Amino acid sequence: MNIKPISDTEQKILDSCDEVFPEVIDFIKEMVKQYGVLNQEQGVLNVVEKTMQDLGMAPIRVNIPDNDLQKHPLYAPVDWDYENKYNLVSTLNPEAEGRKLIFNGHIDVVPATPFDMWSQMPMEPWEKDGWLYGRGAADMQAGVAAMIYAAHAIKRIGLELDKPLTIQAVVEEECTGNGALACLHQGYGGDFVLIPEPFGATIYTGQVGVLWFKVSVSGKPVHVEDTSAGENAIEAIYKLIPYFKALEVELNERFRKPPYDRFEHPFNLSIGKIKGGDWASSVPAHAELEARIGFPPGMTSNEIMQMVSDRLEQACNEIEAFKTKRPKLRFSGFRSEGHLVDTTNPGISLLQECHRSLTHAEPEEFLATCTTDLRAFHFYSKTSGTCYGPIGNSIHGVDEGVDIESVRHVLKAYALFASRW
Repeated sequence: MNIKPISDTEQKILDSCDEVFPEVIDFIKEMVKQYGVLNQEQGVLNVVEKTMQDLGMAPIRVNIPDNDLQKHPLYAPVDWDYENKYNLVSTLNPEAEGRKLIFNGHIDVVPATPFDMWSQMPMEPWEKDGWLYGRGAADMQAGVAAMIYAAHAIKRIGLELDKPLTIQAVVEEECTGNGALACLHQGYGGDFVLIPEPFGATIYTGQVGVLWFKVSVSGKPVHVEDTSAGENAIEAIYKLIPYFKALEVELNERFRKPPYDRFEHPFNLSIGKIKGGDWASSVPAHAELEARIGFPPGMTSNEIMQMVSDRLEQACNEIEAFKTKRPKLRFSGFRSEGHLVDTTNPGISLLQECHRSLTHAEPEEFLATCTTDLRAFHFYSKTSGTCYGPIGNSIHGVDEGVDIESVRHVLKAYALFASRW
């Protein structure tokens, strides 16, 4: 194993990382306190913007121009507007010549309800046994803090990067990817991107495609004195689930090919939300199902949308109630295709080198059955990159946490990577 030694200058950078590390932890806690779920990201944006300003990074607000961006094939349609939404971007050393490096991370989080399942309130961060807990602590506000402070650790000891570095803190990674797409659409691209997602200090080698869809069903409301006179929309919508489960089975049986053949079940369906009805003593007139399904790299979003549509059509042909009142299908949110990372890229080699210098070990690889904002860079501008981040636990679950020392490692790895870049 070839290990490049840490130079004296690099050791000063790493020492600087240790010196700012308490600030990193405080920064993570402040972000967690904001509970930046969908369409409530303003609080965490304020915290990140102030921190970047205090560190002299002069962040720019990059909006998400709905009318323009929605024409792009990578845009994910949504049910809300983008009038007051934006990302934060800082361009460091932009006039320098050479390859452009990007650090990208998302500041939005998924809901933590029900709160009573948590050991403590999820927006009140706490530490225990070397872990920092709270919604977003791992996914991925720890990574955002590490990447921002990595650049600061270099600057605070009087060193300057000799290549351009762009830092992006974006919204909507958890549901659309439109935040990262907007940054690229407005010219904040580069030659290589690092994203500190909480998969550990591994080389991220690929991700599946992800599609979100909604199905709504209409019933016939009547008084419960004679439920047979009505049509229960909630009961009807449950009849659709086996059809979408059958699609999940088909995807895993027909398309589980290398490298995803190492997984028994890589393409997963989640019936994530069902709502309907207005009154316990009335037969419900409406119900809606929201779901997510994974699909293999190489399959297009149009292909998977057609497969979902075909399954719904099959249900309409086989279920008597749907022959006259057909369910309505909508695609809202993710329609993100999967891809594999080019591990021969020089940026990957450099990251491996930095990992060996810091750990004296070879980095492992990580192949994901989920998606990240890496997709925007790959498909929009063919920008290579990978994810390399701290160790997270119970992501999207109860008592989400991040290993504190793994955050320190990522801080140092990103600082070392930027200095060697």
